[in-house]
Amino acid sequence: FWKFIKEKSNNQSLYLEYYSKDMEEGFPGNLIVGVEYSLNDFNELNIKYTASTDKKTIINLTQHSYFNLSGESSGDILDHILNIDAEYYLPVNENMIPHGPYEKVESTPFDFNIPKKIGLDIFADDIQLKVGNGYDHCFVLGNQKGKLKKIGSVESPKTGIKMDIITDQPGIQLYTGNFLDGSLKSKEKKFYKKHSGFCLETQHFPNSPNEKEYPSVVLNKGEIYNTETIYKFSF
Repeated sequence: FWKFIKEKSNNQSLYLEYYSKDMEEGFPGNLIVGVEYSLNDFNELNIKYTASTDKKTIINLTQHSYFNLSGESSGDILDHILNIDAEYYLPVNENMIPHGPYEKVESTPFDFNIPKKIGLDIFADDIQLKVGNGYDHCFVLGNQKGKLKKIGSVESPKTGIKMDIITDQPGIQLYTGNFLDGSLKSKEKKFYKKHSGFCLETQHFPNSPNEKEYPSVVLNKGEIYNTETIYKFSF
């Protein structure tokens, strides 16, 4: 389990740590993982990840927060306007595992370079959308130099709340709550139905260890894994 380590004096930041023993779930190395969540006065949720290992291993961290910028229990997110600065996405097989070469987003439902509603093409006659039951795909950001960069944004037309995504990672997974089935009760004592929220998970590419063309997720002994993502909110 994750262990709470400290909270900064301004009460706007907390740091959690996890210790993964050598060969836990088949991964080599005693791995120490840290994550710091900070909320500053500029309405930025900053997430910093660190890790170190005593053996060569692989690591690819992200987080699975659901967002609905129209408000909690407000319905689906299909009207949200999404922009992702990506020329390619990763196709998946029947088991939802990314594989093979990148696919161009141009002239497909996966093109969010020009902002559009999430729901505009989500029900299109596209084999990838059928396999994923909606969007559940990693987009190739071209952010290979590891520098913080704004790579996209989402906005609710109902509230005007906008969220910018800033990251140093080369990929982002878009998930549109395709398997929410109404069984989970919400904070407002309603239920989370299909498409009640979306996730934008910054990361390296899933299945990278098995795809030579994907960016490496290897962490060697003595190296420090260090990455950062910011979700910036405005109105």
